[in-house]
Amino acid sequence: MFVRRDGMIVGRPLRGWTGHFFHSANMTFAIWELDAGALPLHEHHHPNEEVWNIVDGEIALTIGGVEQILTRGMAAIVPPSTPHSARPLGAARVIVTDFPVRHDLPGVGR
Repeated sequence: MFVRRDGMIVGRPLRGWTGHFFHSANMTFAIWELDAGALPLHEHHHPNEEVWNIVDGEIALTIGGVEQILTRGMAAIVPPSTPHSARPLGAARVIVTDFPVRHDLPGVGR
């Protein structure tokens, strides 16, 4: 299966956050484009394991109360049901993968 950008689901959950989503049989992928000045993502949790891969820019990611600044080429794993939040530190591009498939896509259908 091949996925084109124009065939992806688009979500905008917060000012400055634009996500392009697609699903495989077992995972959900989000390509996030974050503007400079994008709002922080509030602390939340969900039953999916989540992997954040920083393609460009910097993000302060807090997982289970521990904050780490992630830069291009770094990744972080959020275990299932673990509180986490994100604070963009400028424009960034991030790929976030959820397992299993995440049906409640942020900023879609609101």
